[in-house]
Amino acid sequence: MDRFFRLKENGSNVRTEIMAGITTFMAMAYVLVINPNILTAFGKTGMEWYPVFLATALAAGIFTIAMGLFVNFPVALAPGMGLNAYFATVVVSTASTNNPITWQMALTAVFISGIIFIILTITRLRQMLLVAIPDGIKHAITVGIGLFITIVGLKNTGLMTIAAETVNDIPKGQFTPLKGFETVIELGSFKSPDVIMALIGLVLISILMVLRVRGAILFGILGTTIIALLMGYVDLSSLNNPQTPWIPDLGQLNFWEFDFAGIMGVGIVSVIVTFTFVEMFDTFGTLVGTANRAGIMKNKEEGNKRVGKAMFVDAFAVSGGAMLGTSTVTAYVESSAGVAEGGRTGLTSLTTGILFILALFFAPIIALIPGSATGAALIVVGVLMMQAVRDIDFQDLVIGIPAFLTITFMPFTYSIANGISLGIVGYVILAVISRLSSRVEKKHSIHWLMWVLFVLVIARYVFIGVSG
Repeated sequence: MDRFFRLKENGSNVRTEIMAGITTFMAMAYVLVINPNILTAFGKTGMEWYPVFLATALAAGIFTIAMGLFVNFPVALAPGMGLNAYFATVVVSTASTNNPITWQMALTAVFISGIIFIILTITRLRQMLLVAIPDGIKHAITVGIGLFITIVGLKNTGLMTIAAETVNDIPKGQFTPLKGFETVIELGSFKSPDVIMALIGLVLISILMVLRVRGAILFGILGTTIIALLMGYVDLSSLNNPQTPWIPDLGQLNFWEFDFAGIMGVGIVSVIVTFTFVEMFDTFGTLVGTANRAGIMKNKEEGNKRVGKAMFVDAFAVSGGAMLGTSTVTAYVESSAGVAEGGRTGLTSLTTGILFILALFFAPIIALIPGSATGAALIVVGVLMMQAVRDIDFQDLVIGIPAFLTITFMPFTYSIANGISLGIVGYVILAVISRLSSRVEKKHSIHWLMWVLFVLVIARYVFIGVSG
C-alpha cells in the first residue's frame, strides 16, 4: 500500500490517510441528504427521493475511489451544490411552459456537458489552465475557496442568515441604498439549537486544533454529534424512516434515464453551456486549491500532471453521474477538511469513496449527524485555507487587484465560478495596461488561453447572464 500510494514520498502514512478520508467523508456526508431534497424540490421536479439518494451515494463512491486509484489525489467527488440547485430550478421553472424541460432532459444536458469535458481534457485544453493562470491568481483561488466554504458552514449551521430585505427586493433599474449591512446578512439566533451546537463544535474543534490533536476535525465532528445526542437535539426517528432503508434497493436507480429526442425541441443549449461553464471553473478552483493546500503544487511539473489526471476523472464523473441519475458530479471543496488532517495521497480518496458506498447500508445513521457539526468543521477549514494569502503579492497591483476580486466574489456571490471569472478578466485587462504603459516597471505576460477565457467569460455574462 505504501508503494502503490507513495505514502512515504508524500510524507504520510496509512493511519493518517484513513483518518483524513474519514474526515472528508464526515465533512461532506450532508450531500447524501441534501442532494435528494434539492433535485426532487419536494416533489416539484418529478424525481423521487430514494433513487436520487442511491445515485448520490454511488456516484460519490465510484468516482472518488477512481480519483484515489488512478490519480493518487486526495480529492473527493459528489453531486455539486449549486449545480444541483440550478438543475432543479431549470426543471421547475419550465414546468408550466409550452416546452417544459423534464428531469430526464436535464440529465441529458448534464451528460452532454460531461462529454464536452472529456473532449476538452483529452485535447489538454483544461490542463493548460494550470500554466495559463498566474500563480498569484491560483493562490487567490485557494483563499477564496476557504472563504466560500466558511460561508457554506455559516449558512448550514444558521450562524449566518439572510434578512428579509435583500438586493433582490430592489426594483429593476432602480437603486435603493441599503439601510445597513444588517438588512442583508444577520447573525443567527442563539436560541436556535443548530446555532448552539455549531458554536460548541467550533470551540471543540478549535481547541483540539490548537492542542495539535491528530484527527482534531473528525473528533470534533463526532464529539459535537455526541453532545447533540445527549442534549436531545438529534432526532432518532430517522433510524426507522422508510425513506432511508437499511438495505439498498438498486432496482429503483434511475439508470440511463435520458431523453435525447426531447431536448431537440426545447432551449437546452443555454442549459448545457451553463453546466459546462460553471463546472469547468468550479472543478479547476477546487482541484488547484486542494492541491496547493496538500503541497502537491510545490513540484509544479508533477503537480500539474496529477491535476491534469484528476480533471480527466472528473470529466468522466460528470457523464457517469448523469447515467446514475444525479446532477453534475464535481470535485468537492470539503476535500480540504481531509487535507487539513494530513491527507496527501489517493488513499484518502479511497477511504472516502468506500464510506460513500457503505453509506448505502447505513443511511439512517448518516442522517443522525447534525449539519451544525460538519458546518463548524468547514469554518475551521476556511481558517486554514486563508493561510495561502501570504503567497499573494498585493503590492504588484496587476496581480493584487484580480486576486482581490477572485477572493471577494467567491463568497459574496456564493459562486466559485464568479470569483475565477472576475480574476481572469481583471488580470487580462491590467496585464495589457502593464505592457503598454511605460509607467509600469513589471511587464506581465498573457498566455493565449487567458485571452480565450477572457472572451468566453465576457460572452457568458453578456449573452447568458449571471444565473446558474
